[in-house]
Amino acid sequence: MRRTLVVAWAFVLLLSGPVWAGKRAFTIEDLYRIKNVADPQISPDGKQIAFVVTEYNLREGKSNSDLWLMNADGTHLRQLTHSEAADWHPRWSPDGKTILFLSTRKDGAQIWLLPVEGGEPRQLTKMSTGVSDPVWSPDGKWIAFSSSVFPECGADDSCNRAIQEKMNDGPIQAHLADELLYRHWDFWKDGKVVHTFVVEVESGNVRDLTPGPFDAPAFSLEGGRGYVFSPDGKEICFVSNHDRDQALSTNKDLWVVPVTGGDPVNITDDNEAYDADPLYSPDGRYIAYRMQKVPGYESDRFRLAVYDRKTGTKRVLTEAFDNWVVDFRWSPDSKSIYFLGEVRGHVPLYRVDVATGKINLVLDDKTIDAFEVAPDGKWIAYVRRSVAEPREIYRVTVAGTGRKRLTEFNKPIEEEVDIRPAEEMWVEGADGDSIHVFVVKPHGFDPSKKYPLILNVHGGPQSQWADAFRGDWQVYPGAGYIVAFPNPHGSTGYGQRFTESISGDWGGKVMEDIMKVTDALAALPWVDEERMGAMGWSWGGYAMMWLEGHTDRFKCLAAMMGVYDLRSMYGATEELWFPEWDMKGTPWTSDLYEKFSPSNYVVNFKTPCLVITGELDFRVPYTQSLQFFTALQRRGVPSRLIVFKNDGHWPNFVKSMPLYYAAHLDWFSRWLGGGGSPWPIEKMVRNMAW
Repeated sequence: MRRTLVVAWAFVLLLSGPVWAGKRAFTIEDLYRIKNVADPQISPDGKQIAFVVTEYNLREGKSNSDLWLMNADGTHLRQLTHSEAADWHPRWSPDGKTILFLSTRKDGAQIWLLPVEGGEPRQLTKMSTGVSDPVWSPDGKWIAFSSSVFPECGADDSCNRAIQEKMNDGPIQAHLADELLYRHWDFWKDGKVVHTFVVEVESGNVRDLTPGPFDAPAFSLEGGRGYVFSPDGKEICFVSNHDRDQALSTNKDLWVVPVTGGDPVNITDDNEAYDADPLYSPDGRYIAYRMQKVPGYESDRFRLAVYDRKTGTKRVLTEAFDNWVVDFRWSPDSKSIYFLGEVRGHVPLYRVDVATGKINLVLDDKTIDAFEVAPDGKWIAYVRRSVAEPREIYRVTVAGTGRKRLTEFNKPIEEEVDIRPAEEMWVEGADGDSIHVFVVKPHGFDPSKKYPLILNVHGGPQSQWADAFRGDWQVYPGAGYIVAFPNPHGSTGYGQRFTESISGDWGGKVMEDIMKVTDALAALPWVDEERMGAMGWSWGGYAMMWLEGHTDRFKCLAAMMGVYDLRSMYGATEELWFPEWDMKGTPWTSDLYEKFSPSNYVVNFKTPCLVITGELDFRVPYTQSLQFFTALQRRGVPSRLIVFKNDGHWPNFVKSMPLYYAAHLDWFSRWLGGGGSPWPIEKMVRNMAW
């Protein structure tokens, strides 16, 4: 096996050697020169594509998004908005004459309407509670959107405003809760619920379509579709969970309600698990949606299903596809559905025939983040990236041929800077399963030399490292490190059995995988096994805390937003279905909370560790990291704690992540000897680094 790996690596080197020649190493500053290209929207006549470009100002800690427009072949590229405020979420009106978008120009996030042929945008909404995810009705008379409101107020914005102002400015400052899920992700609910509204385009009048005490649409961390108009414009299908114990339930359902108002009807009440992301077929016959079958298990396989509006029957179309369906779009003729799936470190595009369920691969282009099917059904616009290629927009025929890059916003930096590609290896892990590992070599790589290595364990834990551009896949190789990204047991993309294997076994097969991957990497001729470190975020942070008490193989560790003490984690997190599934019960009914808690192995702590967390992290409360840091300090282990004051589980990309990257470079340089931070960390914390 060792000989095979060496031959494979040598072959890759012959191919990839010249790629970096004449280019300089990637830096933190280069990361913030990358422009994020996203959200392509094809015009109703198929002749133009609107999209969003986000730029970053590292020194000021600011970002800004604007709308752009180009012809469907990539020609006649022009910028539509030039506001200092953020403009995003472009959506074409059915007649193609207007683009609605969200903007923070005035009154927070609101809907604005922009004439495509020229003229100034017009503000449509003035909701004090802000606006999210607007969509046009098929006749262009209405726009649906969501907003977090007090249920007794609904669409009465003066009522919402008055209550919020009293809560913000009154003498009593407190949170009140009578049930669980009183806070979520990084916000306190404080009696608010999300409702779906419609606003009349001509008058600006707003109506609440989903009054009551339940979120409608239900919260979605991934930002999936929460509601959609039927093709005839007479009804809206929305997502909501009406179970009593919201913190324990993954039972989202599809509901339909007339646009004129009325009592919603639950059309997926027979499934006690997840039903969401609805999308009507163009002919109005079906509603397609993503669904799961196992109640309470948020990492059950996401399937693509259809609801027949004529018969009321439901069918799963992707039962033969043993991986997660991520997103989907109908073909214009309603005969097939295109969908994205997570597969072996890629996110390819597939097509499933609605009548037969036959699935065909359309395009495997590393990581496809978003796509839209042209109105004539002949081609697809999509956003893709790879480890060495930032996001850009491409187009391809529905047969998967004629691939063409349409935008080149990041071409200047691609030509100037060495953006390193990923290479792949497979390692035999626990139970004889093959473990997929991405490896990125440092700038100026010389196979005759040895380099320090950083192993990066992903979070989730049910997720996958994909061949997709990310900052930590480039910043560390730019500073002289080899970085490796394994997909151990629990990862998605390798069949549902592989994903399920981590539940109830957090310290078992997955940790065996990590150590076997470490052994395989250490055996490579250009890895210095005396200078290996490891890092991880979320569940990956848990893995670092676990390794802290179980091995001294690594010279240093870095744990971000990690789980340290499973008992106290259970009592402070919000979505209780997750620990109750993965730990097979509650702390008073399952001994796994004790068995797999890193806090029980403090006496073994000895590896220097960087600890990072955020005060607004309600998923993995920041006190988990405080407890871990306290134990490290009391054991005399070299350690450093960084707490982001205004961030949750994901620190702000432009305000906080520069410090995140710099702190890691400083830490790894101290213990592994590679390139260090370009700025003094203490000065960055005091906002004096620039």
